[in-house]
Amino acid sequence: MRFRHPDGSTVHLAYCTNVHPAETLDGVLTQLRDHCEPVRRRLGRDRLGIGLWLARDAARTLVTDPSALRGLRTELDRRGLEVVTLNGFPYEGFGAEEVKYRVYRPDWADPERLVHTTALARVLAQLLPDDVTEGSVSTLPLAWRTVYDDDRARAARTALSTLAERLDALHELTGRSIRVGLEPEPGCTVETTADAVAPLTAIGHDRIGICVDTCHLATSFEDPDTALDTLARSGVRVVKSQLSAALHAEHPHLPDVRKALAAFDEPRFLHQTRTRTAAGLRGTDDLGEALTGEALPDAAPWRAHFHVPLHAAPAAPLTSTLPVLQAALTRLVGGPHPLTHHLEVETYTWQALPPELRPRVRAQLADGIAAELTLARDLLTDLGLKELP
Repeated sequence: MRFRHPDGSTVHLAYCTNVHPAETLDGVLTQLRDHCEPVRRRLGRDRLGIGLWLARDAARTLVTDPSALRGLRTELDRRGLEVVTLNGFPYEGFGAEEVKYRVYRPDWADPERLVHTTALARVLAQLLPDDVTEGSVSTLPLAWRTVYDDDRARAARTALSTLAERLDALHELTGRSIRVGLEPEPGCTVETTADAVAPLTAIGHDRIGICVDTCHLATSFEDPDTALDTLARSGVRVVKSQLSAALHAEHPHLPDVRKALAAFDEPRFLHQTRTRTAAGLRGTDDLGEALTGEALPDAAPWRAHFHVPLHAAPAAPLTSTLPVLQAALTRLVGGPHPLTHHLEVETYTWQALPPELRPRVRAQLADGIAAELTLARDLLTDLGLKELP
């Protein structure tokens, strides 16, 4: 979906396909048919943006087989879909029964992360619509914190600098400008937007910036205005933003609140949980840890890294951090000029919701994704953007 900003520029809205498990190109093509096109039809649009997730095997096929890449581009066009952004955070296995810490491997100290992200950039340069010259790729925020030492930090900086050089060369070769954004996430080396400033300014290249995920922002109790002001002062570019909402518990000491939270403690994904204390932010790596004993103080609200559907906040006594998303979006695209032109709804946890909230058939999932995109569209038009055909 495209929107005209009052300054005349185009803002793109997509939904991320990492909600649909697929490791191979054949799986991606099936996604387009079974999920993406039905969402487009529900919205009554001739064209729908998707934030494509390409796992390692799919990316390798596309970057080594020109005919496969042409075939994917043809299939996108045929189904009324377009791609201006890729989700390059999960490397493989995101549809596995247990993902947890695996999603952070390989990290930016591992040569394979550079190989994979380079492949994604090359693929995206060929998938961009004919009238679009800028693409974006989100990636993990360097590494999970416990495996990161000085040697690995140097290796990661070198890899990102090499990536920037490759993106420059790609622009010169194709005329397409691809940028990569580190996506701060709780528990990682770069947990907050403030954490991103030092490594990104050290790299000092316009093609390497930040992806602002509004669920992660909220989980870490970051104020959107403060966060975006810090990035602007530091000269760090917002490459893209993922529109998502975290799980919020206002009174985590109450038994009924803990019972409600326990329903979201599931075995597939990591749900980092945070609270604010007088001494600063406290947290656990997963929701189950927070609910066990006294691992996390419960005198103040908790937030958990669980991407809940944007249009359907959890039932009381829980809620979502949709207001944080709205505040961030106001700053990102509600000013005289957009801070980013790429927005991506990213609720990948539909099948990890409590059983009674999960979609039971494909049609229900398509309905839910369409409802999320409708909410995002309404937020954008309320900010003065005009939806384009």
